Parts: sequence; structure tokens; C-alpha cells
Amino acid sequence: MYTSHEDIGYDFEDDPKDKKTLKPHPNIDGGWAWMMVLSSFFVHILIMGSQMALGVLNVEWLEEFHQSRGLTAWVSSLSMGVTLIVGPFIGLFINTCGCRRTAIIGGLLNSLGWVLSAYAANVHYLFITFGVAAGFGSGMAYLPAVVMVGRYFQKRRALAQGLSTTGTGFGTFLMTVLLKYLCAEYGWRNAMFIQGAVSLNLCVCGALMRPLSPGLDGEDPGGKEPHVLRAHSTESVGSSGQMGGAEEKGGGPGTEDAVGDAAAQACPEKAALGKNMCALRVLKAVSQLTVRVRRGFRDWYSGYFGAASLFTNRMFVAFIFWALFAYSSFVIPFIHLPEIVNLHNLSEQNDVFPLTSIIAIVHIFGKVILGVVADLPCISVWNVFLMANFTLVLSIFILPLMHTYAGLAVICALIGFSSGYFSLMPVVTEDLVGIEHLANAYGIIICANGISALLGPPFGGSMTSHKNMIFPSIYAVYFTW
Repeated sequence: MYTSHEDIGYDFEDDPKDKKTLKPHPNIDGGWAWMMVLSSFFVHILIMGSQMALGVLNVEWLEEFHQSRGLTAWVSSLSMGVTLIVGPFIGLFINTCGCRRTAIIGGLLNSLGWVLSAYAANVHYLFITFGVAAGFGSGMAYLPAVVMVGRYFQKRRALAQGLSTTGTGFGTFLMTVLLKYLCAEYGWRNAMFIQGAVSLNLCVCGALMRPLSPGLDGEDPGGKEPHVLRAHSTESVGSSGQMGGAEEKGGGPGTEDAVGDAAAQACPEKAALGKNMCALRVLKAVSQLTVRVRRGFRDWYSGYFGAASLFTNRMFVAFIFWALFAYSSFVIPFIHLPEIVNLHNLSEQNDVFPLTSIIAIVHIFGKVILGVVADLPCISVWNVFLMANFTLVLSIFILPLMHTYAGLAVICALIGFSSGYFSLMPVVTEDLVGIEHLANAYGIIICANGISALLGPPFGGSMTSHKNMIFPSIYAVYFTW
């Protein structure tokens, strides 16, 4: 039912016996593929890194608008949630316009959201400009970055996804420092305006996402425009024919007058023909766009609701439930750690080197190392995925039992390392549905993560016992298994 990732990245060539053979694409696992990793890396810095650093702006918004902490926190929560929840709809854009155009449009929309937010008069204004506009733009740039890396890699998929997603960790540190500096020097409004200009680099990242082969990804073959006959060629033929006839019939004194009359008659015809050619070009462009939109919508609709719907794949449906519970299990320790630190009087040691920083730093190395291990030919990516998931569950279960800073630091390091398996999500998704359905399928997965991002913090805050942190993770392992 689904196409394997091995079917993508090969060019067909006719051999002398009229049989079609497969020739590996030169950019698979090398060449321009590493530019895709670099592009995706910067997308993660600019999008995920910026959203992880929104705590800096949240403090400024509290002082500016004098609203409750809960209402103000919804701005950043809405931005993160919209970025992920719109995943299924971004799949429609990818099927219609291609990854490159979708990412560029998303970069423009994200930048516009940052700039408009600089003129916010209240928190509710930020809900629209930053939460919805900037969030939707982020989603349009984020999903193509993940999909393109999956299309360009086969043997090193896990490593490539791991390297690109480390941009989230680096971006969290870089954007936090940048926003703190900009807010201190220029104020939060000018800081958001400058950040909007920085976000335009998403368009540059999108421009690097060129299709793997001609006709793929909704782009024109070879990037060339269809050949159109120039208007002057028809006119020159007509005028030369008339001139030739005049010369043959008479070469006397009346020849010059005949030529002048023919030229005067050709001028209005030339203008009319030029207008007709422009109209034909416009109609042709509109027709091609209509066909592309209809084809993209048909592919998008059939992927979700047709006979080949992704929801007919039971393993994929179970994977969606995993995405819901697993993301909550990763967020909840960040909620409970400050309370555990205060409970055991470890604030002084935690101020020197915060436990959350240990998770963030080790998380970066975990993505890369788990990616390298998952790409080994003797190891299944699913085994790495499940073992890391189980280690995360076990670490969260042990976390409330630790009473010393050293013990908490070790467990936080395990949480950071094992949670690096989130970089394997696109890889295992591709194994479930195939590369052709990756955009639609991964859009659903990050949509589930977005719902989890919105509901995870309230869910964690409603818990009365630290030991309850284990239950979302247990469900995550159960559905994945």
C-alpha cells in the first residue's frame, strides 16, 4: 500500500534491451544532501530555538500589559501549539507548492508575525499576530525542513535527522542570549522587530531546499520555464512575406510607398498580437496553477480519507497515540524539577548549574549518538527507539526518589540523553508509511505533539504526586510497543 523509502532517489534509464534499470541519485547520502542538513539545522535554530527562549519576552509582556501569568503564558504556548498542530494542513501546501515554496512563504509569514507583534497594544493582540500568524509561518517552514532531510538520506537518515534537530538545543542558548541583549538594549518591541528581520533567514533556508529530481516536489522540471514562441517571430514572418510580394510585383518607384503602407498596417497588428500573447501566458499560468492545486489537494485528501488513508495503518495509528503521551512525559519533568529542588533544599547548588541545563546539553549529544547507533547496519532503528523510550520512562520514575543534587544530576543526564530519540521520529515514521507519505504522516505526528504541548503543562500541574509522572510515559511505551 505504501511506497518504501528505497523507491525514492533513483533515476530510470533505458538500456539497450528496453528494460529500465535503477541508477542511484548522486545527491542521496552526499553532495547537496548535507546542505539539506545545514538548512534544517538553521530552521530549528530560528523556529524551535526562538520558541524555547520566549520566557525572556514573557517577563516583558507581564510588566507591559499587567495581565495574569496564565493569560500571558498562553501567547508562547499558542505559538508552539499552532506550529505543530497545523502540520496536516502544511502537508497540503507541500503537495501543491513543494517544500521550497512552502518554506519561503512560511519564513515571510513568520517574520511578519514578529514585526506586527512589536506594535501590540494588549495580550489579545499577541494571540493573533504572534500565536497564530508567526506560529502558522513557523509550521510552514518547519515541516518542509524535516521532510527534505528524509528525502535526501537513506543509509544515514537517523544521523542526518539527529544533526539537524540539534539546532533546537543550540538555538535555545543562542536565542535566549540574543533576546536578553536586545530587550536590555532596545526594549522588547524593538527586539521583536529585529527578531522579525532575523527570521527572514528562513527564506534563505527554504531556497536551499531544491527538489531531489526533476518534477518532484511540485517544482518545474529542471527549473526552466516552458518554451513560448516570441511575438516578434510571427510578425517578422508576416512582414517579410508582404515585403517579398511587393518586390516581386514591382520594383519601380511605387515600391517605397507600398513598404510604408505595409509597415503602418503592421503596427496595430503587432500591438494586438503582443496583448494576445500576454493573455495566453496568463491563462496558461493560471491553468497550470489550477491543475497543480487540484492534484495536490487530491493527493492530500486521499492520504487522509481515501482508500489508501494513513489511518488504515494500525501501526501508524498506535504511533499517533505514542506522540500524544510521549511529548507530555518529556515536558512534565521540567514542571516538577523546581518543586523537587525546593523540597530537598538544593536551590543553591541548582543555581550554580541548573538541572534543566544538564537535560538540554546532554539532549544535544543524545540526538547525535543515537542517530549514529541507529544507522549501524547490524542494529534496527526500532530497537534504538524503544530502548531509549524505555530508559526515559525508567529515569522519570526514579527522578522523584532522588534526594541529592548528584543523584538528580545523573537522572537528568539520563533523561536528556534518552529523550534524544525524538530525532528518530521522522525515521520511524518513514519506515511505517514510506517516503511518499512522509509529509502527510509526519504532519499528523507533530499535530499530536502540538496538542500534547498545549495540554501537557496543565496536565502536569494538576498532578498531586511526583510519582504520577510515570503514567504518561508508560502509556507511550505501551502504544509504541
